[in-house]
Amino acid sequence: MNIQEMIARQQAIVDGARNEGRGLTREEQAEFDQLQGKIDAARNAGGQDGNQGGGEHPAEGNRGAGDPGGAEGEGRNNDATRQAAVQAERQRNSDIVALCRQVGMDPAEYIRGGQTMDQVRQAAVEFMISHGGPVGTRTDDGQGNEFRNAAVDALLLRAGVPVSNPAREADSLRGMSVRDLMIECMARSGEGSTTSLLRMGKNDLWDMAVRQFLSPTASFPAILDQAIQKSIVHQYQLVPTTFDLWTSKGSLPDFKPSKAHEYTIGGGQFDKVTEGGELKHSTLDTDMNPLRKLDTYGTQFTMTREAFINDDIGFLSEMPGQYARVAKRKINKQVYEVIVKNPAVYDGVTLFEADAHKNLIATGTAPTIESVQKMMMKLLRQTDPFGESIMVQPKYILVPVGYGFLMSQLLETSQVDVEGIGSHTANALYKYRTQLQVVEEGAINALAGSSEVPWYIVGDKTTAKSVQVDYLNGVETPSFRRSEKAGYLGFVWDIWLDWGITVMDYRGIVRNNGVAITE
Repeated sequence: MNIQEMIARQQAIVDGARNEGRGLTREEQAEFDQLQGKIDAARNAGGQDGNQGGGEHPAEGNRGAGDPGGAEGEGRNNDATRQAAVQAERQRNSDIVALCRQVGMDPAEYIRGGQTMDQVRQAAVEFMISHGGPVGTRTDDGQGNEFRNAAVDALLLRAGVPVSNPAREADSLRGMSVRDLMIECMARSGEGSTTSLLRMGKNDLWDMAVRQFLSPTASFPAILDQAIQKSIVHQYQLVPTTFDLWTSKGSLPDFKPSKAHEYTIGGGQFDKVTEGGELKHSTLDTDMNPLRKLDTYGTQFTMTREAFINDDIGFLSEMPGQYARVAKRKINKQVYEVIVKNPAVYDGVTLFEADAHKNLIATGTAPTIESVQKMMMKLLRQTDPFGESIMVQPKYILVPVGYGFLMSQLLETSQVDVEGIGSHTANALYKYRTQLQVVEEGAINALAGSSEVPWYIVGDKTTAKSVQVDYLNGVETPSFRRSEKAGYLGFVWDIWLDWGITVMDYRGIVRNNGVAITE
């Protein structure tokens, strides 16, 4: 190899490590140093060749002849000089790579060309000016965003969170530890060279991470934020809840109690207008509309110092995901608490009441053809506050665990035996098998305990609402933010979600008090 080929090989080693987002391995470092030694030796040999035609320097000749130790001393000086040169060249290469990463330049040409750091800095300034970047500030030509996106996807993939369309470089970063990822981020932001950061202990790196945690522009905390956000959304969507199947969904702009003015059943007039007649003004009656109100629910979680040092990637999926699951299950439980505990609603009467609301089968039964028919009739016979029929169409049957198979038999069997009529009689419920959706929910069992377990039929939300879940500005997944908490050795995140549960109308749901379910 000549000098240029050896320099090219050194650059290939550095590029390979950089592309994989890591420092040099021990074997690569040894090869790099060996090549550097050969480069220095070749350059020294070239200088001696230039002096061969001019004869030996007198002083050097006298020193070699008169001092037996002169040659040995000169050898030691040459070794020290060579080692210093190797170290200087290694540092130059590392500094060039770090600077070029910040501005998006290719470091290879500057390493091969032998430019000094001053020359590379000048080239970096010119590059930023030509690419529209302000001098004195860090620029991002898109490569920074690409790296952050790839790092986020790599963290999620490593934590076991599926990513539908991972970034191009995600696989190459997937094997990086949290420590290595932080080093790469710091090197790209000019906090130090990769080599110097790799030599730092984990405690020192943790101290740097804490300082970056408080910076709104630091890459490493931003990568963690994005990974946590995606993990929260993914885990929230996977929670097996049923409340969102049959409840209506709403949005409120603030936390003030709000009348549901947009939801009114009945009221107003639509009178005949005679030829040349006048349209009369009318208003909707909203005096009995329910009040909707939001509350905030939340907690905190921490990436501890121990998790960072131990490279515990599980916090990215387990902790945020667990809190996301807890939030959605809490909404689910609160919704079913409303229909199981039967509280008083906006008109001062309990939600399910046989006389005033006409939506209760007080003498409970297990699901039968007859009991389902009675409950459907109660929905279809509901009227608005002015006595007009609203024909609430049955849509969902909410049953506790243990009645799912029974409901399938009732709906999917085309013929049944009917006492007084005969066998193989047409099942009246069979034609409703596609209209009625059975929803089996274990929260009903848990809330009822060992007593009678109720079950329900809910009407189509387009004909009458029953229970509604409101969210602040329609945001249905938990939000989070980084925060600082004194006395904690870790990164702290606040996680919260704003929601409220309101009975919008008793006319949209019917209850059968049920019977105790035995094993």
